[in-house]
Amino acid sequence: EGVSITGRRANNEDGLLELPERGLFAVADGMGGYEGGEVASKAALASVQAYCDMLDASGLGVEEMTDADSEQIVRERLELAIRIADREVRRRAVGRLARMGTTIACLAIGKQRAMVAHVGDSRVYRMREGEVIAITKDHSLLNEMRASGLGGVADTGSFRLKNIITQALGQGRTVMPDLEAFDVLPGDRYLLCSDGLSDVLDDEAIAWAMTSKRDVSRALVDTAYAAGSHDNIT
Repeated sequence: EGVSITGRRANNEDGLLELPERGLFAVADGMGGYEGGEVASKAALASVQAYCDMLDASGLGVEEMTDADSEQIVRERLELAIRIADREVRRRAVGRLARMGTTIACLAIGKQRAMVAHVGDSRVYRMREGEVIAITKDHSLLNEMRASGLGGVADTGSFRLKNIITQALGQGRTVMPDLEAFDVLPGDRYLLCSDGLSDVLDDEAIAWAMTSKRDVSRALVDTAYAAGSHDNIT
């Protein structure tokens, strides 16, 4: 069960969606000032849920994802869900909400295969045999600079633009979500989180919380808060 806290902020602009009966989980981290970010994240997640409610009994089709054709169905449905969410956030971004937007990270998981889709810097991690890795790659200025060979500059402590993201729902440009499918193995555990957690916890700290605590979500959030996170944590 997911946990989302306001932390050291005035209000909580994060949101989470849990649809275990459909194998779908999502986290969104809103932006755009007081109220705007909260409206954006909640609108995006409500849109994804409404889209899933419109589908037939197979939902996103993740349980049937066994070959290239069935994988393509899930890919198209999950990408469409995110594009519809983007359109809904843009539709609401008027007046005092004009600058709002949100990240989103989704995990659609079945017994044998899973797919992640994300926009922005909210992340999906996987722990397998005690090792934690990030499945998603942030849509951020920092990552773009690393890819262009400027990683040395970007990774210095004086670099002030580390938290600038290059994609978000509701920002006026057509979003290009990253999607990736992969096998699910017995014992796998998955974490979806906002940057209020990933900014302060490295892979080792995440692995410790995921293996040593019974209430994993609460342990992760509390550990991130104790580590000094100044953001909402989900």
